[in-house]
Amino acid sequence: MKYCGIDLHSNNSVVVITDENDHVLYGKRHPNELSQILAALQAHRTELYGVVVESTFNWYWLVDGLQEAGYQIHLANTSAIKQYAGLKYRGDESDARHLAQLLRLKLLPEGHIMPKAERAVRDLARKRMQLVQQRSAQILSIESSLSRHTGGRISSNSIKFLQESDLQQMHLGEMPSLGLRAHLAVMHALQSQIDMLEATLKQYCGGKPEFKLLKTTDGIKLKGPGTIYFDIPAEQPVKFRRRLVRSHGE
Repeated sequence: MKYCGIDLHSNNSVVVITDENDHVLYGKRHPNELSQILAALQAHRTELYGVVVESTFNWYWLVDGLQEAGYQIHLANTSAIKQYAGLKYRGDESDARHLAQLLRLKLLPEGHIMPKAERAVRDLARKRMQLVQQRSAQILSIESSLSRHTGGRISSNSIKFLQESDLQQMHLGEMPSLGLRAHLAVMHALQSQIDMLEATLKQYCGGKPEFKLLKTTDGIKLKGPGTIYFDIPAEQPVKFRRRLVRSHGE
């Protein structure tokens, strides 16, 4: 039996194939071109137990291509592999060899490979979360600016409905008003995009039984299908799902 580890980088990948004694049978750096990586694996295909790919920022194309080619893929949870750092030597080939070794020892911490279609929707949910965070930053900036210049306080919910005409009535001066108008414009633009994404996500997730389960579970409050829906495998117990939702803070 043979084991393959791929140390994936932004523009190249180190492919290492080892045997049952961890002897390196193949080790080479390839550009990030699927055809070249498939060609490197072909000679060992029938004996390969599996292929380990690092869960880096750019793993989609490689995992999808290898799966479509019929390989058994394991997505390495790189953050969990830190506990094995003492077993590693420096160097990309050593990293790839270490991934293959963990697979052979059945010690590989694995990440979930979400189906390609659902993965795209999850990324959209993550984009929504990013925009919500950016909108919150604008709201906080407006709140602090008004507090500095007026000595009063306005709630975050009230700020969401502020318009430029409201600022004109405050008579804050040219420069403070200019800065606040910029924040308002960005906040409203972000809100528009958030509304659009939420409508799309709700259309996709609203009728799914998993989402209905989240909506009806005690202790869970969701305005819409957030990332939490995609980050919990459907087979997980409700107790675990509730705990994870609370940790996400959605």
